[in-house]
Amino acid sequence: MTTSLVTGGSGYFGSLLVDRLLTAGHRVRVLDLVADDRHPEVEMVVGDIRDREVVDRATRGIDRIFHNVAQVPLARDKDLLHTVNVDGTRNLLHAALQHGVGKVVHTSSSAIFGVPAGNPVLPSTAPRPMETYGHAKWEAERLCLDYAERGLDVSIVRPRTILGHGRLGIFGILFDWIADGADPFVLGRGDNRYQFVHAEDLAEVCYLAGQSSGPATFNAGTDRFGTMHEALDDLCRHAGTGARVRHLPARPASVAMRLAATAKLAPFAPYHWMMYSRSMWFDIEHVQSALGWQPRWSNTEMFVQSYEWFLRHRAETDRGDLSSHRRSARQGALSVLKRTTKLLPR
Repeated sequence: MTTSLVTGGSGYFGSLLVDRLLTAGHRVRVLDLVADDRHPEVEMVVGDIRDREVVDRATRGIDRIFHNVAQVPLARDKDLLHTVNVDGTRNLLHAALQHGVGKVVHTSSSAIFGVPAGNPVLPSTAPRPMETYGHAKWEAERLCLDYAERGLDVSIVRPRTILGHGRLGIFGILFDWIADGADPFVLGRGDNRYQFVHAEDLAEVCYLAGQSSGPATFNAGTDRFGTMHEALDDLCRHAGTGARVRHLPARPASVAMRLAATAKLAPFAPYHWMMYSRSMWFDIEHVQSALGWQPRWSNTEMFVQSYEWFLRHRAETDRGDLSSHRRSARQGALSVLKRTTKLLPR
């Protein structure tokens, strides 16, 4: 039986990947700061990815590693972003090589590309991160490439923005507004093409990458997507609450988002104000061909499913004990803007 280690296996995406591996018959071990008791058959190692002794213990006897631990873009501590996303990855790769792990799948981010010079983005497109989180994830990727040269079989999976049932964070604010009939905003005309990926589709890519032999890089996103305006307009029409998409001038709005985040008045990260009005999508032909993978969910289907999950679980989406992707981000000053939008003429 294959024994797989999932780092960050108690988090939102990590827990879905654990489910996928259990379904495939793997014996699963989780390394996380938080114990997850939802799977009594899963072995739990509670500890910090930055602790070499903990990482060494977690990787002993492991056949495959699925590495998902990361500080998210909303983290304001630059040192934490580096020590977790870079140093933690180095610890894991070193231990994997020492213990003869057969395969490592590293979950990266599309943030390594910053604002791409053109679309679609290919696996061969040169990264050019533009903020701290993207730089940290790119540095972690370079470590993966370095360890691949040393003989470790490492594959990299880069997801577009993740959606799916239970995925909240900044999306929790969007769903809260629309559920209460408040109008969401796009920047500029909202005609920027923007691709998402469903968490279950991403888990399948990671699983299949873990089955493959030899280092590789895979970009994952849906094959059915349109503009940002279309995605939000479809969701507003589905919700039927009277909410409708409004437009803000892109440049002044981006400046306002940055200022609000700097003053800690709103839960924005640099990637949000840089990319919300920009187009970005991956070409996924390579992953379809190499892994036989086909995304199940379109942008609209992801948004509808995520929104409906939010409605069913709304009362519990701001619990402090949930991971950052499982709870709604704090609105701060956005709560005032929400009330204001409901008073605007239509």
